[in-house]
Amino acid sequence: SPKMMENAVFMSFTFYSTILILKMYVVAIITGQVRLRKKAFANPEDALRNGGLQYYREDPDVERCRRRAHRNDMENIFPFLFLGAIYSLLDPSPMVARIHFFIFCVGRIVHTIAYLLRLKAPTRSVAYSVAQLPCFSMALQILLATTPYW
Repeated sequence: SPKMMENAVFMSFTFYSTILILKMYVVAIITGQVRLRKKAFANPEDALRNGGLQYYREDPDVERCRRRAHRNDMENIFPFLFLGAIYSLLDPSPMVARIHFFIFCVGRIVHTIAYLLRLKAPTRSVAYSVAQLPCFSMALQILLATTPYW
């Protein structure tokens, strides 16, 4: 609705959410490319088309992208989408909200880079933890705002 488009916090949330969704698409594309490079296909028909049933198999590099990086995104970005949307409706300070969204977004990007490039520990876990802070903050603020209605 046009009224939502006037909400600076919601527009900021929309910007960062879109960046994160695009990042998830990039991880999916990378997973497909690793599958092709490593000849490790999830379906027999794909393996047959690309050299034979021996390529219908799992590969650790594919699983690193698919199971770990992509699944971790789904476990973290989807809750952020809910929390950020509701938080945007609470009329928070636009600057504080932007900081929440930015920290989460950067944390998730660094987390993915650390996963895919196998950066030294604790890079990935620090990025994960930093990205969780704004989510906990938003969740707490949502609970405080909605407690009178339970």
